[in-house]
Amino acid sequence: MGGSVVIGRENEEVLIATLGVEPQVVTIALDQLLACGRSIAEVTVVYTFGPGVGEALTTIEDEFESGAYPGVMLRKAPIIGSSGPVVDFFSEDDLRSLLRTLYVEVRRARQCGKTVHLCVSGGRKVMGIMGMVVAQLLFSPEDCVWHLVTEGWRPSAARKLHLLAGDRAWFVPVPILRWAEAGTLIRTAAELDDPGEVVAWYERLDRNSKRRRQQEFIRHWLTGAEREVVRLACRGLDNLDIAKALGKKEQTVANQLRNVYEKLREWLGYPQYNVDRSVLIAEFAPYFSMEDLHR
Repeated sequence: MGGSVVIGRENEEVLIATLGVEPQVVTIALDQLLACGRSIAEVTVVYTFGPGVGEALTTIEDEFESGAYPGVMLRKAPIIGSSGPVVDFFSEDDLRSLLRTLYVEVRRARQCGKTVHLCVSGGRKVMGIMGMVVAQLLFSPEDCVWHLVTEGWRPSAARKLHLLAGDRAWFVPVPILRWAEAGTLIRTAAELDDPGEVVAWYERLDRNSKRRRQQEFIRHWLTGAEREVVRLACRGLDNLDIAKALGKKEQTVANQLRNVYEKLREWLGYPQYNVDRSVLIAEFAPYFSMEDLHR
């Protein structure tokens, strides 16, 4: 169901964006993610066959073909119903087709091990609603739904595919309730009056869940010797300094870390990216920092 315009490199992040008649929603969202240092290797545009949408899609294709986004692949995900291309959302079948298209695209990205950024600001409002449903069903803690607002925009405004100096935009992450935690959250929400408190509580729950998993890996997946090596590596020590601190040979430390990387790769679900020291530190340095604070 997709087509590519530029052959991209392997990467772990993808932008999936709903499209209406305003192509700049896609390009500005992509610009914002790239400016934040996100390694977007693929952009998937979900669209109908409504008036003006084809022109918007062509504008985006032209921008990619011009070389504006080297190394980023563009995929097209048209919404096709049981009776053919969906022009607008007039029936239950149209909505099911929208849901199915979004679900397939997000699932495909997740199965490829990619972090998903879903921009729901383009197209009909129901596209954003269905996007949130899919996010609730499929998203991991690393995935994110985004809402884009550009200052001074109005339907009749001149189209700008990229922000200029002095232009302002807000790229806002949208809180997601994943269904895996729904039962506990619903019970808690019934006791809280402020939705902001519910969101804050859910974020704490998410952090606590991640910490429990980290604790399980450190305490039950690693040997005592490996735990000490990992703790010092997460403090920034190199192999030689770790060896000196523990009274070991440097090669022994290297061998132990190699075993840790293999265990971490399994613990992370065999990701496509290379599991090395940088991944270990990114995952567990905050864990050991918290442990040090509570000692």
